Amino acid sequence: MTPITTTEALRAFCERLADQPFITVDTEFMRETTYWPRLCLIQAASATDAAIIDPMADGLDLEPFLDLLRDPKIIKVFHAARQDTEIFVKLGAMPKPMFDTQVAAMAAGFGDQVSYEALVRQMLKQEVDKGSRFTDWARRPLSEAQLVYALGDVTHLAALYPKLRDRLQKDGRLDWVMSEMESLTDPAVYDTDPEKAWKRLKPKKFNAKYLSVFVATAVWRERTAQERDQPRGRILKDEAIDEIAAQGPTDPDAFNRLRSVPKGFGASRLGIELSAELKRVLADPEAFAPKLDRPAHNQPAPPSVVELLKVLLKAKSDNAGVATKLLANVADLEKIALDDDADVDALKGWRRQLFGEDALKLKRGEIALVLNGARVEVVEIE
Repeated sequence: MTPITTTEALRAFCERLADQPFITVDTEFMRETTYWPRLCLIQAASATDAAIIDPMADGLDLEPFLDLLRDPKIIKVFHAARQDTEIFVKLGAMPKPMFDTQVAAMAAGFGDQVSYEALVRQMLKQEVDKGSRFTDWARRPLSEAQLVYALGDVTHLAALYPKLRDRLQKDGRLDWVMSEMESLTDPAVYDTDPEKAWKRLKPKKFNAKYLSVFVATAVWRERTAQERDQPRGRILKDEAIDEIAAQGPTDPDAFNRLRSVPKGFGASRLGIELSAELKRVLADPEAFAPKLDRPAHNQPAPPSVVELLKVLLKAKSDNAGVATKLLANVADLEKIALDDDADVDALKGWRRQLFGEDALKLKRGEIALVLNGARVEVVEIE
């Protein structure tokens, strides 16, 4: 098997895929020691054609393939698409419209985050060879076995997609999955602007001094990780950001008294840089602190209500054949326990119809949960 290594060969392959209703896509990448994923292989297939693209080949222009990803007439099929999509967004090609078979499988009754291998086994009655799973995909040349393994990821997907799509269509759930795809292809999900990095974290306090340091440290860490192309956790752990915000160190030595900061950080160039940045924001915390509303509820969610909602959630997911995780998580249940108008997906759209309305009724005592054999059922209270 010979990967595509020239722009001419890639263009010819993409022309063959251009009139297909869908293509399946997978990538192999390395990012254990980097911030930015290093793209090593792209695998793509249709119902009739398949190939491996070597993005590390000298002189190869990926633009013909990126044009396919941008084409609104072609559905791009992935399994667990999040990291693959991140790579292509950075290359300027959001794969849209998209179909993620992992999300689809959760809606079709295959459980939470079903693996690709399990889905192939259950739907196609085939076994996936895992022998090359831990390959260093950046090494060249790759063996025939490694290439066959990589290509199998998309050829199996090409057989899976129509079956899974038709099953969801028959059950009236295809729209559920496509609504999830809108969220997955939201550019904001892949925004790596360092100035917004703090929004992915949860501040524990709301005074100006804490927030100004919290934001400045998160922004500095993200920018430094990107510039040095290192994982953000190698610069500072998330817990270190909270501790730094709580303590507000303004000189390098002060960092060495913090438990979550790496030993010797204060005397390093990074420690000196960060201490200078913190001095700057602490000179006027009010000017640098974001304006955040305090949580509406300071009290914890009633444990008994949350436990009841968990039972209802499990019953609803089991009875409907939908993965629990696709409906709601514990954080959602805690918010619903405290607020009938909580801003959570479980109280919106199809999730509200399937679970959210009954969750509110359970809180109000309008329904009860009863055990019928091994099955939990919902009954109206008259």
